[in-house]
Amino acid sequence: MKLVLLFVVLGTISAEVQDLSGKMFTFPQSSNTAHVKLNPAKHGYYAVTVCHRSVTDLKRDHAIFSSSTPSHDNGIVTYWHNGNQELQPHIRDARVEYGGWDYKLNRWHSICTTWDSENGLVQIWVNGIPSIRKFIISGAITQTSKIVLGQDQDTFGGGFDVNQSFVGMITDVHMWDYTLSSCDIQNYMSEMTFPPGNVLNWKTLDFEIVGNVLIEDRPACYPASIFLG
Repeated sequence: MKLVLLFVVLGTISAEVQDLSGKMFTFPQSSNTAHVKLNPAKHGYYAVTVCHRSVTDLKRDHAIFSSSTPSHDNGIVTYWHNGNQELQPHIRDARVEYGGWDYKLNRWHSICTTWDSENGLVQIWVNGIPSIRKFIISGAITQTSKIVLGQDQDTFGGGFDVNQSFVGMITDVHMWDYTLSSCDIQNYMSEMTFPPGNVLNWKTLDFEIVGNVLIEDRPACYPASIFLG
């Protein structure tokens, strides 16, 4: 076990598919290198839902989820802007801002983002509470995507900035190529039964670790409510 953990810290784990139920990725320090590459099962999206849970103590901007294409560095991004206290979803380099969230430090937050290319509307859910729907951009994502956790891509698959890196833990990452229903999103938020992602599925995740990122057990003795925001 010690040798495996050392290899995770110092090097790169080859891409593999794992069931990460009950696990989390731990990003223990700021860097412009450490990240997790996620290999999607599908490319090209006319609609999208992305869900994840994360906890951090960062008092600066940071990306939680970053997908890029050759034409759009910010293909699909979940970003926290600390100065404005806003969650900012990005789609195909367009951005909208959502303020007023109780984004507390050292507390788990369940976040989902939905987008429909036909009407161009985006919506976020935070700890079971939906935002209003806003227009962001219409038109499908047609190119191959590169998806990473722990960094914000300023180029296709790279261009990482230490001041936008994530420090903390991330778990339960799912992505769908359709807009998940409000009932299914609430079920995800409450850790009840929901359809697993057909683009990214935490239970059959195809990923590659680069740099100092650990796979750890999600603490079993925390109260269940801590993961519900």
